[in-house]
Amino acid sequence: MKITFHGHSCVQVETGQASLIIDPFLSGNPTAKISADDVKVDAILLTHGHGDHVGDAVSIAKKNEAKIIAPFELATYMGWQGCDVHPMHIGGSYQFDFGRVKLTPAFHGSGYVLEDQKQIIYLGMPAGLLLTIDGTTIYHAGDTALFSDMKLIGEQHNIDLAFLPIGDNFTMGPEDALIAAEWLQAKKVVPMHYNTFPLIEQDAQAFVRALKEKGIEGEVLEAGGQLAL
Repeated sequence: MKITFHGHSCVQVETGQASLIIDPFLSGNPTAKISADDVKVDAILLTHGHGDHVGDAVSIAKKNEAKIIAPFELATYMGWQGCDVHPMHIGGSYQFDFGRVKLTPAFHGSGYVLEDQKQIIYLGMPAGLLLTIDGTTIYHAGDTALFSDMKLIGEQHNIDLAFLPIGDNFTMGPEDALIAAEWLQAKKVVPMHYNTFPLIEQDAQAFVRALKEKGIEGEVLEAGGQLAL
């Protein structure tokens, strides 16, 4: 399994059978090294309805005839845009051809700002994602604050890789993300949702050093960076 980080919170997962992309914010993402036209996927997973996470989902879905998997309200809205969708919600899981997806809580917002900037479409509760393929589990926390049920997520699931936001201001910062990493007990932690914009500038290497001091393996992936599981 190959994991590629495309900057911000966009993660691509490729197996021998399928290619998936999470929160495909590429157009307008100053850190991204690829464009939406470069993406070849079978499914798109969305954590919530903010523009820096929905990103290029509609164009990618239509070009690839890919299914969008998202919380119910967001999936419904994507369906109205002409996309093939699979709605889910918090706590629910589903076995797809490529693997199992489970939605976890995330403490954040979820609303899409229309182009006229005069209306925000409320798109339900935000979520995190647990993706299990061939016995390997990836946790993508989405945008979230620290919350104590992360302990339960760690106890219930054997997490091989966790993507955690560290940007602060809009999500938890490095200090809270360090606590989250301890609670989740993931084998490896990769920071995300930082340095895309000035408001969320953080030192990811310092975060990884703090993880190491806690006995947790961490790795900084620059946009385009890959790792194998």
